[in-house]
Amino acid sequence: MADPREILRSDALDGVSHGFLTGIGHEGEPDPARIAAGAKLVRVKQVHSPRVVFVEAPFSGDELPEADALVTDRPGLVLAVVTADCAPVLLADRAAGIVGAAHAGWRGAFGGVLEATITAMIDAGARREAIVAAIGPTIAQASYEVDRAFRERLVEHDAATAALFTPGAPHHYQFDLPAYVRARLESAGIGQIDDLARDTYAEETLFHSFRRATHRSEPTYGRQFSLIACPA
Repeated sequence: MADPREILRSDALDGVSHGFLTGIGHEGEPDPARIAAGAKLVRVKQVHSPRVVFVEAPFSGDELPEADALVTDRPGLVLAVVTADCAPVLLADRAAGIVGAAHAGWRGAFGGVLEATITAMIDAGARREAIVAAIGPTIAQASYEVDRAFRERLVEHDAATAALFTPGAPHHYQFDLPAYVRARLESAGIGQIDDLARDTYAEETLFHSFRRATHRSEPTYGRQFSLIACPA
């Protein structure tokens, strides 16, 4: 059966084979041919870390490496990350033929997964100012309530982060995760950033949301795939 999941794309990655898949309507891994004909899908075991792997070929064996970002310069591979409220970030330097995909929840972003991905791309031959990034469907500020300890942890690390919180329920705040991800990318000095501004929590007919499912006592296994491939 054909995969009914819609593919969302970013203008910033125009000319790069990529897509942010919606989550509702089909379970399991997508066909990488939807992004690049004849390509192989490559994933990692995501653990909310800053770890990045450089991919030269599909991983062999049953055990995937633990990491939260992938980088490659090899045509024929489709890099994939899965999310269900965290930010999927796809990156590319078109001229160098180098792409990356990162899973950036608040823990990963706080820990430096985005900067590590950019560094890995530069080590492979990308130029910082030529890298463009797209932030895919992510839980939005209106949907993301956090407690005071969460806010204090981020603000203690970087006082400017205070601007990303608005008051919520007593002793709670609404946190702008997409803006935090954008700020980390901007601080890294890359060339262009595009935020698709799609809320996984609110757009329930399109996206899985771990937080929404938890609030409703529903199964929390659903995920979205975000995919990117090098130019052939």
